[in-house]
Amino acid sequence: MDYTKSPLWFRARKVLRYVRLYGVSRTLVKVRGQYHMKAHYAQLPACREPASSTRHVGLIGCGNFPFSNIAYYLSKEVGPVIRGAMDIDPHRAASLAERYGADYHTTDAAKLLADPQIDLVYIASNHASHAEYAIAAIQAGKAVHIEKPHVVNEDQLKRLLAAVEAAERPRMNLGFNRPLSPFGKRILETLEGQQGASVINWFVAGHEIDADHWYFHEAEGGRVLGNLCHWTDFSLRMVAAEGRYPIRIIPTRAAASDCDIAVTYVFGDGSIGAITFSAKGHTFEGVRERLNVHKGNVLISLSDFGELVIDDVETKKRYRPWLRQHGQRDAILRSYTMSTKGGNAAGMDINYVRQTAELFLATRVALEDNQEVVLEAHSAAPRLTPRKV
Repeated sequence: MDYTKSPLWFRARKVLRYVRLYGVSRTLVKVRGQYHMKAHYAQLPACREPASSTRHVGLIGCGNFPFSNIAYYLSKEVGPVIRGAMDIDPHRAASLAERYGADYHTTDAAKLLADPQIDLVYIASNHASHAEYAIAAIQAGKAVHIEKPHVVNEDQLKRLLAAVEAAERPRMNLGFNRPLSPFGKRILETLEGQQGASVINWFVAGHEIDADHWYFHEAEGGRVLGNLCHWTDFSLRMVAAEGRYPIRIIPTRAAASDCDIAVTYVFGDGSIGAITFSAKGHTFEGVRERLNVHKGNVLISLSDFGELVIDDVETKKRYRPWLRQHGQRDAILRSYTMSTKGGNAAGMDINYVRQTAELFLATRVALEDNQEVVLEAHSAAPRLTPRKV
């Protein structure tokens, strides 16, 4: 939905609501992001590109999310560290570079990857290009942050993992943010303290998008890989690693395979997860989501990251933050610590990188074929193609 074309009264109400939910600075950057997407220069601004720059971060993809999240949090929490901004749209690359003081903007990703001053690359381009850019960046010796989804098919996953395994010093993080939010961390810590299987239930109301939106292009993976992967990832993390496999994936759908759908997971330890994804119209506050989890003596309820309730027998704890936090800040800054000039933290465990990708790829297969599949544990002979039932 293009909010810049909405009536003034609607825009004013939305801004006021977002100030209450996210604070003034986050709301302002969200507003700027809407206009950034329409940026157009009669003549593109010149690049500074000083040889002695202390900036050392490259950004591939300069759409709304990197403008209002990646660049915003880096600038706010770390400082002016973005050296190069790349996008296939030169106006978006220039707009982000100008707003955040990058040394240069370009439409050529190879320029960023060949830049010796860049040691960390954030990848937030179109989904089908994520793994391709990441592989090239890893092979160039860069630390890499990949926004979701990190792959769109089995071949990309195999080649990405091979690049990580072959790297002399592999450093890669994924942009799944919800488990890194304050509420996400508390949920995972609470569940770790309980015994037995879990019952996990998500209801998600997403945005309706036009049929010709690039998310629906065959190569991009659709909304299962573009949206649903957030909740397949979080559900996977809520099940103990030793009890995940095999995973039965049971789809429920009508005509479409990635809008207005439901999918149920039965994990190896008996845990059950269910995700319902509705995409009808537009919600005033953006994506709406509700989670209920039951494990052991604990009952957890999460509503739009605005309220978390944890019941443990006779004890009930209710958490309501002043401002909502979905974990983007923590995901972005965690990756910054991988860079040689920001720290020496290692990247994500390669088994997790594989498992979360295999789950959303297998989920897509189940929904597209409208048939139950079983995802087996990874073995020495990789086989992602799920077993149909």
